[in-house]
Amino acid sequence: MTSNWLRPWMMAAAFALSASARADVAVTLETCAACHGKDGASATPEVPIIGGYSATYLTESLTNYKNKARPCPKATYNSGPLKGQSGDMCTVAAALADADIAAVADALSKKPFVRAKQTADAAKAAHGKQIHDANCTKCHTEGGSSADDDAGILAGQWMQYIHHTFEEFKSGQRPLPKKMKPKFDVLSPDDLDALANYYGSVK
Repeated sequence: MTSNWLRPWMMAAAFALSASARADVAVTLETCAACHGKDGASATPEVPIIGGYSATYLTESLTNYKNKARPCPKATYNSGPLKGQSGDMCTVAAALADADIAAVADALSKKPFVRAKQTADAAKAAHGKQIHDANCTKCHTEGGSSADDDAGILAGQWMQYIHHTFEEFKSGQRPLPKKMKPKFDVLSPDDLDALANYYGSVK
């Protein structure tokens, strides 16, 4: 049994730890925002919108970066104290403990997914919808708009980023999930362009 005189101290310590954890997450989220925008709503076409992704997908992605299981090209910070300097996701993720990754993933998963303002080719988008419905909808439900798939959100994502991701998959720089590989490998460059336009057409 805890002595009465200890209870206030324990409660204060727990509050201090909680406040410290919140502060650490806030600092990390500021680092994320320097490239991905406030609340993960990127306004930069080559940088993905990540606010609203599922916590599971974000945790997996950050862990893969930490383990260098995904390519880590250099990028330039768009804002914050590091504005103009370059960095990469592997370096950012390597500085995070597993608990930090979980906390950041949870925080970003509670933000809205803000779809990119961009113009897609209507004819390509129509073809892309056919490809999606035939090949992708089992894992990317609701036209690629559901975070519950734990597969990222494609609908409304920046087309430039989607194109870049497709290139990484095609080149083997980024491993493809086993169940995705046979469907992805048969798609032509035109098919992939159509898919990117389909996802980019969602407002």
